[in-house]
Amino acid sequence: MTESIAERYSRLAQETEDQRAIDVRLRALDVLLAGLFLLLSLPLTIPIAGLVLLTSGRPLFYRGERVGRGGRVFTMLKFRTLRRGAEARLGPYLGPELVERTRAETTVVGVWLRATQLDEIPQLWNVLRGDMSLVGPRPIRPRFFEELATDLPAYWQRLVVRPGLTGFAQVRRGYETSMAEKLAHDLEWIADRSVRLYLRTLTATAWRVLRQSLRF
Repeated sequence: MTESIAERYSRLAQETEDQRAIDVRLRALDVLLAGLFLLLSLPLTIPIAGLVLLTSGRPLFYRGERVGRGGRVFTMLKFRTLRRGAEARLGPYLGPELVERTRAETTVVGVWLRATQLDEIPQLWNVLRGDMSLVGPRPIRPRFFEELATDLPAYWQRLVVRPGLTGFAQVRRGYETSMAEKLAHDLEWIADRSVRLYLRTLTATAWRVLRQSLRF
């Protein structure tokens, strides 16, 4: 049986997986900080869930399949910010077109949640579970991974680390940067990852979210 592109790159990532001690330290920071952030966010979680329920009904959470470390597919959680059925309508799109169409599908509460990035609070649970890290390449859908791995041969290297709640590419360039540019920043993070760079990325993310919230 011929293996798929994702299966091939998953195997390659597992064969070349970096076992540096830095990964152990970063995982310890993930568990410590994600647990702390979850506790601090509890006073916001119930009101947010109530707002989503009152303004757009169920489901409260978006659950989407994403490719994780070593090619393992996991379910990523977010507070739902789009109209019901938007996932199916947005499925064929990627890049700037996806960004534009997503804006049109965003609910009123979703606009606020996205601007403040409070919709991503549930991903802290993904971090605790080991599906994600606080810092890393942003998780991607399996279908798009197949496409991008075909167009960008180095794309499989993202599988060496856990995908992140925030990423080096996001704090440096933004959401509408080309996939090739984002990949370059992701690979820089993978090659140079350290506790210092991890904390710098978290600090830059916090500052960016604060500025967005003030402008909203």
